[in-house]
Amino acid sequence: MRDPRQPLNTVLRLGCLLTAAGLLAACTVGPDFHRPAPPKVGSYLPGAVPAGAGGTAPDNVPQRFLADGDIPEQWWQAYHSPELDGLVAEALQANPDLAAAKATLRQVGEMAAAQRGGYFPQLQGSFDASRQLNATGVLSPTLGSGEPLFNLFTPQLAVSFVPDLFGGNRRQVESLLAQADADRFELDATYLTLVNNVIAAVVQVTALQEQVHEAGRVVSLAGDALAVMRHSESLGAVSGADVALQETALAQAQQALPPLRHQLEVQRHQLAVLLGRLPADVPTLVTRLDDLALPTDIPLGVPSRLVERRPDVLAAEAQLHAATAQVGVSIADLLPQLTITGGTGSVATQMSDLFRAGTGFWSVGGSLSQTLFAGGTLWHRKKAADAALDAAGATYRATVLTAFQNVADCLHALITDAAALEAASRAAGAAQTSLDITRRQLDLGAVDGLALMLAEQSDLQARITLVQARASRLADTAALYQALGGRLAY
Repeated sequence: MRDPRQPLNTVLRLGCLLTAAGLLAACTVGPDFHRPAPPKVGSYLPGAVPAGAGGTAPDNVPQRFLADGDIPEQWWQAYHSPELDGLVAEALQANPDLAAAKATLRQVGEMAAAQRGGYFPQLQGSFDASRQLNATGVLSPTLGSGEPLFNLFTPQLAVSFVPDLFGGNRRQVESLLAQADADRFELDATYLTLVNNVIAAVVQVTALQEQVHEAGRVVSLAGDALAVMRHSESLGAVSGADVALQETALAQAQQALPPLRHQLEVQRHQLAVLLGRLPADVPTLVTRLDDLALPTDIPLGVPSRLVERRPDVLAAEAQLHAATAQVGVSIADLLPQLTITGGTGSVATQMSDLFRAGTGFWSVGGSLSQTLFAGGTLWHRKKAADAALDAAGATYRATVLTAFQNVADCLHALITDAAALEAASRAAGAAQTSLDITRRQLDLGAVDGLALMLAEQSDLQARITLVQARASRLADTAALYQALGGRLAY
């Protein structure tokens, strides 16, 4: 007796053979992606990059710019601050921007996996059951038994396959995989930006806390100086104009405090959000600038390899790859499409008769279609894909230029930061020396208490400037790590 499963086996074998033939013999239209050549450049700056930045002042720690070596994976640990390390770790775990970037990466990966399903036949099963009554007075019975009232059961298995003759599906998968790469590199960029922002926020909060403290002392000393001058005015020792000048100095010192306090709160709120907290749950930092060590050895690497390290450049390269593959997809849409279908099943009036001899059926067919006219839709889509490829290429070149600009700007910032810190450190040292001399003169009776207060104000202002210069150097060092592409272990 004939095997009732033979039609099903025939259809399945045919589908497998067509799948293998489509995968092995089909061509892939459109341009193949080739990674852009790195720029031929030997330096980040117009001239040679200095060996380092620093000075002779005690606060101006020398930094070295190394031509070789790799950036450590957890480069922020070069600041040697346990509190900073803890805040960075908390941000990497709780920041919502990172969670969104991770979810987007998973989404694109699943879309690429779904597109791969087009490589294989689509197999669908169905089961139909109905009860029918034939109009025997009009139509002849459809059943061999001649019964007008009957049940009809039809289990069926259908196979549909569209061979990827010109590689349109493969190009689509290639494009989605490239998009997944782009999202992965954008995730890396989000990590680097987050770490840099946390460091910058910690540095700014720490520096502003010290500036607020020093500015408060300036206000206190200015108030004391005004009280002394008013007493001296009452004795006829100073004029009213001198008192008015000191009142102006006090008002200016008081005016400087609210903006500093506002900046401090803004930075604290920003830090809380970076950590995934609400502003009401802002952390209280105990770190001082003296607790943050300045990273001294920064490996710059070979300039031409910057495009291999910067995640934004790699993301732009992946987007260029995706756009290149989309050109192939648009070309494949212009070409003929082959569809192969097959089906097998059984029909019976009783469930027990299903798949018996004489109840089976099967079919195999194919169709070839070609769009002859669509108002230019497919052709204009091809031209649009070409334009998107040109745009992706221009975006990639712009991203490369911006990457080198970032490094050059950060290097120049560290060089000028060192010079500014050198000047601020010397100014603070001179102000401290002047204050020490004034104190000795006061002990000898050579000057009065007002001169001491003025010297103390000058000293405090110099110290505030020194705090700002140190903070700029700490923050700009983190910005250079980010500009170089950094490294993260996560």
